[in-house]
Amino acid sequence: MKIVIVTQRIDYRDEIQETRDAIDHRLIQWLAASGYIPVVVSNILIKSEASNAGSTNTVLEEWLRTIQPNALLLSGGNDIGEYPIRDKMEKYLLTWAKNYRIPVLGICRGLQMMAVYAGALLIKIDGHVKTRHHLNSCENTYDWPVSVNSYHNWALSEHFDGFRVLARSEDGSIEAIRHIELPWEGWMWHPERETPFTPQDLQRLKKLFGD
Repeated sequence: MKIVIVTQRIDYRDEIQETRDAIDHRLIQWLAASGYIPVVVSNILIKSEASNAGSTNTVLEEWLRTIQPNALLLSGGNDIGEYPIRDKMEKYLLTWAKNYRIPVLGICRGLQMMAVYAGALLIKIDGHVKTRHHLNSCENTYDWPVSVNSYHNWALSEHFDGFRVLARSEDGSIEAIRHIELPWEGWMWHPERETPFTPQDLQRLKKLFGD
């Protein structure tokens, strides 16, 4: 079975002054239902030895060599810029995935991070929290769900390099992207929050990550 490393959101508990990594149980269940072994990565690993952009991080590198993951999933939660350490972790992992051509799926914030990594800007948007959207496919080769959930306050700018747009919502906002060279894809909805899990999402994940 293939191993998928999963990034985590950061939650701060003010009453006990504690910073925690967190992951929705449903996301782990979704990956397991697809036939993968999920392994979560702690955001604090990026802080252990890396200081400047481009510097090495021997602890994180050794963690990756030990785990030997087959794919990467950038999870949702947190706005970009809210916790710089998470931003730094995910950019590091994207560079690693790019260097080794590792498949990547970005969910919600994960898609945003992939796009920002490629030079996109984020735009504040209304009407995309706790609602559903119908998808307008930009390519006939993709099978999309009839509708998807939506839990985000930011949309993507139209100009960033290396990706093509696969689907949009009714108002034209970008809902799915695919890298033109790398096995990377991003979805703005949360497939783990669908009950039951949507067959099209499971099938597309298996196509992206492989059996």
